[in-house]
Amino acid sequence: MTPIGLDIGGAHLKASDGQSAVSIPFALWKSPEQLPSALRQLLASYSKQAPLAVTMTGELADCFATRTEGVRHILKSVQTAAGLQAIWIWQTGGEFLTVDEAWELTDLVAAANWHALATWAARMSPAGRSLIIDIGSTTSDFTCIEEGLPAPRGSTDRERLTTGELLYLGVRRTPLCAVAHSVRLRDQQVACAREVFATTLDLGLLLGEIDETPDNFATANGRPATRAHAADRLARMLCSDCTDLTAEELQAIAREMAAECRRLVADSLTRAWGQTARPERILLAGEGEFLARQTLQAEFPDWKDVETLSLASLWGAARSQAACAEALSRLASERLVQGQ
Repeated sequence: MTPIGLDIGGAHLKASDGQSAVSIPFALWKSPEQLPSALRQLLASYSKQAPLAVTMTGELADCFATRTEGVRHILKSVQTAAGLQAIWIWQTGGEFLTVDEAWELTDLVAAANWHALATWAARMSPAGRSLIIDIGSTTSDFTCIEEGLPAPRGSTDRERLTTGELLYLGVRRTPLCAVAHSVRLRDQQVACAREVFATTLDLGLLLGEIDETPDNFATANGRPATRAHAADRLARMLCSDCTDLTAEELQAIAREMAAECRRLVADSLTRAWGQTARPERILLAGEGEFLARQTLQAEFPDWKDVETLSLASLWGAARSQAACAEALSRLASERLVQGQ
């Protein structure tokens, strides 16, 4: 029986059994008490006998006083949702723990999803030094692989922020006021409002990188994720609306902010890589693969001949978006084969 990988974030819940992946939005910081029912919804299409292989980042949600409190709330919620299913918890030491062990070793299981992906992906790079770039809705992860094993310089989120291996920038949820302080308009530099009027989702919509979803209201103003509404949200960044700015001007602003996103990704990636030599191989994952490709092309021309593998191409878009859950399912399957 194939284990189900489960990645519990602060804004999304993701599951995969190595064949199909499911991702649902869930604002953990708003409704932590509803996590068990949301997990039941997520797991409804999977076998109720399969083991659950779990990782998390949602413990950082500010509804919890501490990360330890967050980890333990998530563990209890998984137990409630799982019923009689076996539960294995991934930790940054590179192995699974029981729930009881994870309860005591919260620092090791907090924000360990990137490590699960790196551990599985390392199988694809058994020699030399390679790189994994995983860009999601909220964050970007850059993890080095050396001789077939993850080789991070940081293990906690705070350490990885310091090394550049974690960047809090994604392709949907990042406020644009955190991306650029000003933009060029009509031959003047105009300051941007420091308010959550628009997010990187709006850049993706306006530039054609993200498809419109009129039934998605997880936007800065609660209006649909369409290009027309994205244009209005972006105009608000300059304390304006679409009667003040032309479509061409808004496109230019979007391109300028997208270029700033690439610069931020490139800066973090450069610090994370920390080498002058090129990677042996680059593996791309997450729904922000387009941003990773654009950054590599624009900011790393010397890497243009490096072999680049896309999990979206290998697994399909849904399983690449849930790459950490997919990796967990595969790692847990290995555990079953080894009889652990």
